[in-house]
Amino acid sequence: MTNAKPYADIQAIRDTIDAVRQQPELGKVTFNMKSRSSGGLAVTTRTGPLTQNGQADGSRSGKFSLVSDEPVALLGTDTGASPAEYALKALAGCYAVTLASMAASQGIELDGLELDLNFDIDLNGFLGLDDTVRKGAQAIRVDVKLDSASASREQLEALVNDLPSHSPLHDTLANPVNVSAQLV
Repeated sequence: MTNAKPYADIQAIRDTIDAVRQQPELGKVTFNMKSRSSGGLAVTTRTGPLTQNGQADGSRSGKFSLVSDEPVALLGTDTGASPAEYALKALAGCYAVTLASMAASQGIELDGLELDLNFDIDLNGFLGLDDTVRKGAQAIRVDVKLDSASASREQLEALVNDLPSHSPLHDTLANPVNVSAQLV
């Protein structure tokens, strides 16, 4: 794995903030994914259109494919990353975007960013063996390593401490969100 410098274009951030400030409806974005069974516990998921301000942009439809499965130890065939690993990947991606954006807005140049993420689950809940154990993660733990020749350890710690209040995926995972499923 190569180590490339994380960064965000501060002018692009400012332009986006100004555009949404002037037209708040631009802030309404819907991501879409289309999934289909690949057999067994595996699922192939493709990106769908990105909708912003009621306008669907189909240029992302089918552009990216993701395969999920479970490890053999969890009854899968290990043909792709597990759903739990995808949740960690989603959080890692969001943390990277958030940290790079916050650093740029504070004039901090990051030289490196590494995340070590862990998803702790007790299968006694999922398997219905213990009703007192939740079915989802018991905890998600992230160790963040930031390198910067221009920032102090205190500044880097402040960036990490600000993650929970700035990361959309952190907010989604840490707080109740309306999730619905319906047969169509």
